[in-house]
Amino acid sequence: MSGFHPHLLERRLRVTRGVVWGSVAALVIVFFRTQILEHSKYQLQSETNRLRPIPLPAPRGIITDRNGKILAENVTGYTVSLLPAPDQDSLRATLRRIAPIVKLDSLDIERVLARYRKTPYLPVTVLPSATFGIVSALEERRLIFPGLLIQAEPKRHYPDSSLVAHLVGYVGELTEAERAQRRFASVRLGGLLGKDGLEREYDDSLRGADGVRFVEVSALGHVVREAGAASRLSPVPGRALHTTIDLELQRYIAQIFPGGQRGAVLAMNPNTGEILALYSAPGFDPNAFVGGVDPDYWRRLNENEAHPLFDRTIQARYPPGSTWKLAVAAMALRRGIVTLRSRMPIPCRGGLQYGNRFFRCWSAQGHGDLALVDAIAQSCDVYFYQLGLKLGLTSLLEDAGTLGFHSRTGVDLPGEITSEFPGGTDYYDRYYGPRRWTSAVTLNLAIGQGENAQTLVNMVRFYQMLASDGKARTPYLVHPAAASSVSLDLAPDQLAGLRQAMISVVERGTARGAARFGGSIAIAGKTGTAQNPHGPAHGWFIGFAPAEKPEIVVGAIVEFAREGPYVAPLVTRVIGHYLGVDTTAASRIRIVLPTDTAPHPMQLLPGPPEEDTTVTPLDTAPTPPDTGAPPDTGDATPAPRTR
Repeated sequence: MSGFHPHLLERRLRVTRGVVWGSVAALVIVFFRTQILEHSKYQLQSETNRLRPIPLPAPRGIITDRNGKILAENVTGYTVSLLPAPDQDSLRATLRRIAPIVKLDSLDIERVLARYRKTPYLPVTVLPSATFGIVSALEERRLIFPGLLIQAEPKRHYPDSSLVAHLVGYVGELTEAERAQRRFASVRLGGLLGKDGLEREYDDSLRGADGVRFVEVSALGHVVREAGAASRLSPVPGRALHTTIDLELQRYIAQIFPGGQRGAVLAMNPNTGEILALYSAPGFDPNAFVGGVDPDYWRRLNENEAHPLFDRTIQARYPPGSTWKLAVAAMALRRGIVTLRSRMPIPCRGGLQYGNRFFRCWSAQGHGDLALVDAIAQSCDVYFYQLGLKLGLTSLLEDAGTLGFHSRTGVDLPGEITSEFPGGTDYYDRYYGPRRWTSAVTLNLAIGQGENAQTLVNMVRFYQMLASDGKARTPYLVHPAAASSVSLDLAPDQLAGLRQAMISVVERGTARGAARFGGSIAIAGKTGTAQNPHGPAHGWFIGFAPAEKPEIVVGAIVEFAREGPYVAPLVTRVIGHYLGVDTTAASRIRIVLPTDTAPHPMQLLPGPPEEDTTVTPLDTAPTPPDTGAPPDTGDATPAPRTR
């Protein structure tokens, strides 16, 4: 049969028609699925190729003092970024072309590439804080840099810089380690969060929520235009933080703090626990951390032997010296061992013979026969040696724990360390060997030396109890904490007697001469000299006023100040300024370092800082007697002299 037979042609035609209609049906089904059923999928893919998401950082909440003055705010800054590149080599090539304009070296380029590898789907930041000149230069050459993105972003700014550095802290980029923490799980890599101070403590409320906008790009990666307002998600600003700080007082403390010295000052309201000022010296510039800290500056901060990043109000421990004598007096009074008029069996003649050792008093001439209130005023070591023995080591250790001397205060700042104090006699068994220690350790503890290292904030909290109703208030900067169970358990007349003794310290005792900065206001306080085995002693003074109804308690520690009386005028000037006393005519407080001293490296933990340096006396403090160091004749720690 011929191949062109009508029956064969008809059959071939039917097969051809079936193939054609089948193909058409398949195309219709595919088109229907693509354009109808999977429309959203392919539209998203198309939009993804055309649009690029750009994060919009949320402005952090501002931080203000109690009067609304700015501690931390936001200013407008410029960020230079590059949109995601097809691969790392393309990005590297773009960075090399842009490097001469934005001043990038090879190390900077590698940092940008490392940032890109972490988040290849987001714009990579090239310059987190660009000047207007750089922005202008880049805008002129935008067409030759594919993916160039310049946008205005809120930048953190601290108007008072180093004056509030330890208080407010600083901000920085989220790290991989921080991203692993549940608290920061919602923060994008490259996002900012608080690194220290209030910025860290209240980061959750200050941070806010980032937004996003989309830009349309061409096939070459050039930004064409904004995608439209409908595609934009606005950022949610962080909540403002209103603190208890008195910024004017903070500035005054920074102004009068001895130049070039290390130390700290803490002021608080004894009736509420509100922190009025928190100052640590030396400081640093938190503005230098905005947009990424310069590696050289970071290295200088960390290699500086003065450790400017170290907050000495809550992160440094010092022997409390004679400021501790009020604690021993309170312990003895609450147990009924002594009264305010009690005298010790042995009068002070410059020291106390105990076993084969002679424990000296700071006054080589001695103080004679004193009652408790007079012993506090004159800071007589011999009296408190005997009072410590009457109290007994077990009771002293127990009461110290009850009063919170080996715990944190709970202040709402990150990084507060625990004060050190033996929890029981087993401490000495571990340190010296079972029962190989003697009661000589009690004599050291009784005058604020030995195995006793307190933070400034913890000592100020104790004096807050003396200045109020005898109950502890947790220090706070933003939100008051729950009521504390710590209490002195002293009768009102006992509290009044201790305050009167502290008034005598300022008027005729070891801090005489400093009272004039309070004008007619009665100031109560106590000096302390913390013996330092690595150099001159550290100086303490903690005081409050008005003594009859205190409104402020201020504590100060100045490292290597030699004597507590040298620090007293600093505190009384702060008190006088806060209470409105005119001190402008008073001479400026000066502590001058001689040129022939060389500092040693600082021991941060667990002991006090180390330095070998000398200070000259303040012109407002009494000249201390020139006495030698106590001899070390055996048993336990050598007995220091404190005042």
